[in-house]
Amino acid sequence: MVLGTASQVPTRHRNHNGYLLRWDGEGLLFDPGEGTQRQMLRAGVAAHDLNRICVTHFHGDHSLGLAGVVQRINLDRVPHEITAHYPRSGQHFFDRLRYATAYRETVALTEAPVDTDGTLAATGSYTLEARRLSHPVESYGYRLIEPDGRRMLPERLAAHGIKGPDVGRLQREGSFDGVPLADVSEVRRGQRFAFVMDTRLCDGVHALAEGCDLLVIESTFLDEDTDLATEHGHLTAGQAAAVAREAGVRHLVLTHFSQRYGEPDEFERQARAAGFEGELTVAHDLLRVPVPKRR
Repeated sequence: MVLGTASQVPTRHRNHNGYLLRWDGEGLLFDPGEGTQRQMLRAGVAAHDLNRICVTHFHGDHSLGLAGVVQRINLDRVPHEITAHYPRSGQHFFDRLRYATAYRETVALTEAPVDTDGTLAATGSYTLEARRLSHPVESYGYRLIEPDGRRMLPERLAAHGIKGPDVGRLQREGSFDGVPLADVSEVRRGQRFAFVMDTRLCDGVHALAEGCDLLVIESTFLDEDTDLATEHGHLTAGQAAAVAREAGVRHLVLTHFSQRYGEPDEFERQARAAGFEGELTVAHDLLRVPVPKRR
């Protein structure tokens, strides 16, 4: 769910950043910019839907909404633990936003700051990783990887006479009647999602995007403003699309647009001109983007 798509300055039609990923019953909120709490209301997203908050960096358009979101979580007495990830170098900003005004704390909000590349959390549904990006302030991108599973092959099951409840037993125990699971199934690759905000081109961008089923990535500038993008630590539409093309991304979502541009179709044209042939979305506020179905 796209809650906001503006960069530094919001417009009449674009709120500051905010993105919610629903993943196997969990909700991960990325970069809650100013106005995120209201955008959540418009999108039908409740505080109870949140399990993690991931902040890439502490520029205002990516974090000023954190104060309101944290207070709403406490006001609504969310019954489960919520974990917040953010650059450790910005701990003083996080503290100020968490305690920006007076309120009653009722929820266990776990602080889990990031200070290096690597794994942040591992659950039964995903592994959450971070990679350092290149921006004037310390910034990290995030990547979710679903564990690989196995896909049963009906023709091989039939050849061994395995059917009904015996299939479940085979999956649970790894073999049945002398037939190993590997003989009647194949690896089902886990899905991958990455979230890449304010950054120049760097190794972290490519590592995050590699093999993603869904990549949400900033494209603040159009290609004619490449020098400006580099100077301010951002990507252009063509650069973002080239990254996605090289990484084998299936669905590319462009977002975080400068207020200087009024024509969103040009972002799509430049992304296609960069050779990206997969599914492409130029995001707008309150858009729902499904993770592609498994191949």
